Order: sequence, then structure tokens, then C-alpha cells
Amino acid sequence: MNKVLENISQSATLPADFYFDAALWEQMKEAVFAKSWQYIGDEQRIFNVAINTYPFFLLEKYIEEPLMLTKEEDEVRCLSNVCTHRGFIVAHHPGKNRKLTCAYHGRRFNLEGKFEFMPEFKEVENFPRPCEHLHQLPLKKWSKFLFTSLEPTLDFSEMLEELDTRVGFLNIDDFEFAPEYSKTYNVQSHWALYIDNYLEGFHIPFVHPTLNGMLDYGRYDTICDGHMVLQVGYADKGTETFDIPEGHPDYGKDISAYYYWFYPNFMLNFYPWGVQLNIVRPYTPNFTKVEFLYYIKDREIWDRMSGDQIGEKTQQEDEWVVEGVQKGLRSRFYTDGRFSAKREAGVHHFHRLLKHYLSQ
Repeated sequence: MNKVLENISQSATLPADFYFDAALWEQMKEAVFAKSWQYIGDEQRIFNVAINTYPFFLLEKYIEEPLMLTKEEDEVRCLSNVCTHRGFIVAHHPGKNRKLTCAYHGRRFNLEGKFEFMPEFKEVENFPRPCEHLHQLPLKKWSKFLFTSLEPTLDFSEMLEELDTRVGFLNIDDFEFAPEYSKTYNVQSHWALYIDNYLEGFHIPFVHPTLNGMLDYGRYDTICDGHMVLQVGYADKGTETFDIPEGHPDYGKDISAYYYWFYPNFMLNFYPWGVQLNIVRPYTPNFTKVEFLYYIKDREIWDRMSGDQIGEKTQQEDEWVVEGVQKGLRSRFYTDGRFSAKREAGVHHFHRLLKHYLSQ
């Protein structure tokens, strides 16, 4: 990674062996993913009248940390889902619970994760200790969307402030989930290759002819700031645009898309019809799952833009490219590449962040 330099005009990309290095793959668990904010889900979809306990694994098949959400009235908490007695999983299924009771030896906690009772422990000295409680993790929320971190080192408010400034006028709380269009894709590549591809519009004229017909490629803009990259797509040939209010930083501009990436693996694609969430989940160095979640604001605009058809076509084209790069990187004749200073600022920003956190 020594060739990834601050000046993009002098910098090379991450080397090919980065994407296959087993030690780096393990290091990223702690250096990248454990310290960053990870998307959990939609609070409205997770909880309903029959559910107040929701177990899940954070980054299943990779970090695979057992966690659970609990809800009392309007307060949601994120707790460790591992019993503090012998390490058994506490909650195995979503459900409605007054207490959390481990099925192994009967240790009981309240919904705040506080230890309450343990049978056959009267003779145990210096018990209970503070560590008998279930560990509580930080829980953050944007609109209806929940996030947590195992060891947070990033300021979540960076994302909140950026989204409020640029897309707050869209009233995201009113967007409706569209399960009929949402889907999870299996991509035969390293997770970072998928991000690499997402973070540049350089390939759009070559790989995405339909999308290219909707955007003015010449005005395509990339903004890098902190742990975020924003790509702004300007409309072309009568494409739908946002109704941007006065006082907005983009007032008067004919913008048809905001493409947000938040380090390391969360994307938000805003269109006049609504928003598409992309969550990139690493499984192996050669396999990644990418979840597409659609939330629609205006069905008429959605129908005019044929959102699901364009999204599906674009994803298939991206898979073809990313999987081709995964194969090509194994060549003995490829080491690294150079960046287009004009078109690949987002990828360069991502590579610099990875270098920074993996070098600490």
C-alpha cells in the first residue's frame, strides 16, 4: 500500500495482492469493520406489536458478532446476545419477551440487559460482578434506520449533518419500503472491489449505456469529505430532477441523483422517486453479498423512470465488471494501476482511508 499517496496525480491504486492477502482480510475485521458504523435495519420493519426482541449477527459469516435489539416503549437498545455465565446465545428468535432468560442455565436479564437472577448461585462469593450484565453497544439512528458499532472511532454525526444538509428536504421518514423490488445479490468478488467500482462514474459511458443516457457525464461531480464520498448526477435529455428548495446548496441545478458512500460499506442512492440503500457485506475474499433496499416516495415518478428495471440492469452490469476485475487481478502481469485525477477521486479517497486504518 506504499504507492497509495495523498496526491492523486502521483498515487497508484491498492496493489493486486491486497484483495487476496489472508492476513489483511483478518486485520480488516478489527481495523475497518469493528470500528465503523454498521447498518442493522429499519426499526419500523424490525419491531411490530408482536416483537420487542430481535437477535441478529453483525456481519454474518465475517465478524459474526451475536447481538440483539430490545425495545421498551419507544426506547431501543443494542445488547450483546451472549449470556455472561457460560457464553450461550440468549435470544434465538425474534419475539415478545418480558425478560431475557438464558435457556442453558436459567440466568435472567431485563430488557435493558441488566442481570437479575441466577439459580444455584447462593454460595458464590463476590457475585454478581458488574460484568454479569449484558454489554450494551452504542445505537444510532437516521430516520427509521438503525446503526451500531463494536468499537466506534468515527463520529456518526458526520453522516447525519451531511444528509440533513443535502437531502433533508426530501422528508425520508415518509418514504415507503418496497419489498417487491428489494433484493440481495451474490457477487463473486472481494467486497472492496465492489466499493471501488461504485465510487467512480468513469465507467458509466462504457458499462452502463441506459444510465449514461439519463446523466450528463460531462457534469458528473465527485465530492470527497471525511469518511464520505458524494457523486452528483446531473440530468440529461429530459430526465426527472429533484425539486430543490431555495437556500439549498444545489438550488437551481438540474440534479437527478445523489450517490452517497459512507465508509466502509454503506451506500444511499437518492433519486426523485425515493432512495435505494446498498449494504455491502463481506463473506470471503472472493464472495460478497450486496443488499438493495428500495424506499419509494413518489410512485408516479418511479413508474416514469422505471426504477427497478434500471437498478437491476445497472447491478448486473456492475457485477460483470467487478467479477471480471477479481479474475484479472490474479494475473502475474498486473501489480497496480494509476488513477484518473479527474474521474477517480472517490476510489483514491477510499484507498487512502483503508491505508490509514490498516496502518494504525
